[in-house]
Amino acid sequence: MMKRASSVMGYAAGIITGVTYGLNPLFAKPLMQAGVPVDTMLSFRYLLAVAILGMWLLFRHESFRVNAAQFVRLCILGVLFGFSSLLLFLSYNYIPAGLATTIVFLYPVLVAIIMVFLKVYPTWQVWLSIVLTFIGVLVLSRPSGGVSFSVAGLLLAGGSALAYAMYLVIVNRSRRLRTVSNHVLTFYALLIGSLLFVIRSLFSGEDFMQGVGGWYCWMNLVGLAVFPTLVSLLTLAVATRLIGATRTSVLGVFEPVTAIAVGSLFFGESLTLNVIVGICITLFAVTFMVLSDKKRSADKSS
Repeated sequence: MMKRASSVMGYAAGIITGVTYGLNPLFAKPLMQAGVPVDTMLSFRYLLAVAILGMWLLFRHESFRVNAAQFVRLCILGVLFGFSSLLLFLSYNYIPAGLATTIVFLYPVLVAIIMVFLKVYPTWQVWLSIVLTFIGVLVLSRPSGGVSFSVAGLLLAGGSALAYAMYLVIVNRSRRLRTVSNHVLTFYALLIGSLLFVIRSLFSGEDFMQGVGGWYCWMNLVGLAVFPTLVSLLTLAVATRLIGATRTSVLGVFEPVTAIAVGSLFFGESLTLNVIVGICITLFAVTFMVLSDKKRSADKSS
């Protein structure tokens, strides 16, 4: 019963991770339209999230203390998550966002392959769910016009997928990090990520505060820091530890689904037939994985 409750909590956390991360366009698009540079946006996104989580940890009197080995791994996590965000944003300069989304969603496949090398073998149901979700994302991200392929764009989007996959695997498999709470793990990952973007901003030559001003801008910066960053990372840590890196990565399909819903509801983007078909395929794949997992748990307990 306890294991089943943990599984349900893990799946719920995984869905929340995908949905909140998919809210990126809701807050990022108005900022980009206001002329806020990408490096500035990402810097504020991480710094505000670090400040909010840090205050929460102080309020709860939770210790920030980690040992040297844990700190090294937390630094690696911060760099990986930061690079995943950065490489994805950079890929938009070379290839369409739909194509970039499709390539980045290779990360469930990469997670599964890495886990196989670690001698953790996903079930056939999980492999089938991975294939179906990727097909679904491929369908819903298919651009309506001609697509310009750029090797640089493809490599950047692929690098983003690989960095995110490695982040998931390390959170799930690192023995050193098992005693670090989800809050502290997320705090250090965000802190290191924020330093990465601040340093990059200093060398970019752009005006750091360009386009930043007014309550609407700050509302979007706070929203970007809270939902697709802070909440998403916290629930990601919970899901990865409870149901594993591979299943959590499959639930990430709610990210593009949410992003498309946001575009349709808030920015007037068209909801085409291929988008509807793609969403149906991905939701079926996730439902199949969750139900097959529950059936397997019930069979073991009977």
